[in-house]
Amino acid sequence: MAKDEFQTVLKGKKLPILTLDNKWYRLFEKNMTPEMKKLEGRINELLKEQGRITNEVKDLKKIKNNLMNEIVANMPEEGHPIEPRQQKKIDESKKMIDQVNDRLAEYDDAMLDLPRMIDEENFKLMLLSMEICYDEFLSNTEDIENISAWIKSMRMELKRNIIKKQQMEVKNVELYTYMNDIFGSDVINLFDIKYDIEDKKRQLMEAAEARAEHKRAEEAKELAEGNHSSQGRRN
Repeated sequence: MAKDEFQTVLKGKKLPILTLDNKWYRLFEKNMTPEMKKLEGRINELLKEQGRITNEVKDLKKIKNNLMNEIVANMPEEGHPIEPRQQKKIDESKKMIDQVNDRLAEYDDAMLDLPRMIDEENFKLMLLSMEICYDEFLSNTEDIENISAWIKSMRMELKRNIIKKQQMEVKNVELYTYMNDIFGSDVINLFDIKYDIEDKKRQLMEAAEARAEHKRAEEAKELAEGNHSSQGRRN
């Protein structure tokens, strides 16, 4: 998938800020490219600046509110002339309010630019993340298919070896029994053949009985399903 296609998919979507997303960090923290790290740092710096200005604006608004209260407090009562001391306080407060308003105006511009800048950098970071995610997904899918094929092959090989082992065990029982019948236990002992024939016979019989039981269960299941199907058609 081309980068242009990723841009088309992401265009107009409200994206989370990736550097504030723990899930994003868990996925990409260990395989971040230098470009991703650079964007991560840039976004975090912009977020810090946004936080600093937000706090500064709150403080300035508090100061402005206090200055407004001071102006009100120094206003003379109705019908009384304003005293020089009161006028001086009011003038000082107004001057400081003008300074606060200038600072707030500057911050207003910054608070308009910062979210846009954060979104732009975050969009770039999301594009890179999607490219890595897509490439890794394709790579993992290919490995999964290869491993699945290997598991299937090993299962078939295991099944063949189990059948081969059982066939050899049956043959060994037959050979041992024949040699014992013809030559007797003394001759068998000369060949140093150590084989628990009775135990092996028991194992083979149990395995055969288990297979037969499994077959009977499967046949009973098929019969029950057939009867259920026939009954349903009659109804």
